[in-house]
Amino acid sequence: MTDPRLTISPAKFDAVIFDMDGVLTKTAHVHSAAWKKMFDNYLIELAARQGERHEPFDIATDYTRYVDGKPRYDGVRDFLSSRGIELREGTRDDDPDQETVCGLGNRKNLYFNEVLEEKGAKSYDSTIRFIQDLKRAGIKTAIISASKNARKVLASAGVADLFDARVDGLDAEEMGIPGKPAPDVFLAAAKKLGALPRRSVVVEDAQSGVQAGRAGGFGLVIGVDRAAQRLELAKYADVVVDDLAEVRVATADRQRTTDALPSALDRFNDMTCRLRRKRPALFLDYDGTLTPIVERPEDAAISDAMRQTVRDLAVYCTVAIVSGRDRLDVERLAGIKDIYYAGSHGFDIAGPAGKKMEFEQGKDYLPTLDDAEKDLHQRLEGIDGTQVERKKFAIAVHFRRVAPSDHPRVEEAVDEVLAAHVGLRKTGGKMIFELRPDIDWDKGKALSWLLRKLDLDRHDVVPIYLGDDLTDEDALREIEDQGIGILVRDENRPTHARYALEDTAEVRIFLQTLCDYLEGLNAS
Repeated sequence: MTDPRLTISPAKFDAVIFDMDGVLTKTAHVHSAAWKKMFDNYLIELAARQGERHEPFDIATDYTRYVDGKPRYDGVRDFLSSRGIELREGTRDDDPDQETVCGLGNRKNLYFNEVLEEKGAKSYDSTIRFIQDLKRAGIKTAIISASKNARKVLASAGVADLFDARVDGLDAEEMGIPGKPAPDVFLAAAKKLGALPRRSVVVEDAQSGVQAGRAGGFGLVIGVDRAAQRLELAKYADVVVDDLAEVRVATADRQRTTDALPSALDRFNDMTCRLRRKRPALFLDYDGTLTPIVERPEDAAISDAMRQTVRDLAVYCTVAIVSGRDRLDVERLAGIKDIYYAGSHGFDIAGPAGKKMEFEQGKDYLPTLDDAEKDLHQRLEGIDGTQVERKKFAIAVHFRRVAPSDHPRVEEAVDEVLAAHVGLRKTGGKMIFELRPDIDWDKGKALSWLLRKLDLDRHDVVPIYLGDDLTDEDALREIEDQGIGILVRDENRPTHARYALEDTAEVRIFLQTLCDYLEGLNAS
């Protein structure tokens, strides 16, 4: 009989959090070789000075026991302690030749990067398939790592854009949280995903990792035995497997797809029932919703009829445009006063003239975005049809006019820039890659903030959101329970929307119908 703990169901779990090394990527041999080279060389140097021999680093036993899954300096400290050696801590800026905990840790990092640059990182195919199954089931995923090189490793393995959230060694240092076996890194990942630990799964291959998962109160801890340590993992893991191919994902019982959504026009009467004795708050995407998708973003002009309809709606309810474009750009293109604008996927929000409401996220990342923009222009220069669009809080790479055979080259160039500039993350859309600040902010968070700021997060308000892209799913998810989500159909895929419209022409008809309904209520 199959162990029920080896089936991950969206009815029971909302998120799965993966350790990187040994679970997703095959870099354990790179790490262990770098650790051994660093420790053995140091112990030889120490013996030459003091005349006392110490046992060299044993990959088979010392790697998993003292350094695997831990922050680098903790690994240095714990291994040396096992040999009865104490060193001054030093600082993180110590030269690799300095005889301090930090100096030796930096020397190990130097060796690791040399090998990574030479051989690259690989991923476990079974883990990739498992993650894809989770995504299809609507279960969120995050990646964690104690390594400060995690972003380079993920980019090298071609999986940097696979997860909904990431917490690595750089993040942990910035947040000031301890490493495993403390559970803090997993708890931080769960928080980024908006998931409760008891409804989240931890997947680990290290003893310290499964111990951290247990300490954090996670709903399920899966140990992956890559190094013949099943008994050690089983002390804290709920279940131990040799490979994630042994774990299956149950599909959601009622997962909606875009093709199966009913028409928002046909079901308009259903919506008026929701709006009875309540007032709507309307949130609109721009490209693909208010205006058709075009080859050049600067050509996306809203029609006069659509503009007037949105302007008329603003008389009867709160209206906001939530766009991936720069706020000032979408304000100029839309040309509608007395509404709210959230640009750059919600990183930049402002209210109508005369209303004091401004909000910006990510200002500290502007210098990094400037450097990444220059790098992108250089790397994409030889690929015909690419267009780099700089927004205040993001950089978009459009490849709609690029030959299909060159699409992998575009993504490779974007991934190389991503790996070279810490603090950014890659997202995707319709024939577009985008680099944004790697902070927990998206259209959904922006929508939630606007609802609170405008005192619209109340029982007598029904938020209505219209969008067409994957980036709109964050907002559709945010209002799934209390609002009305409408998707402008594109490809068939899972969605959090309740209704659909076929194109921007139907969007105009729907908005006009809503306007007529609200006008009738106001007149009665």
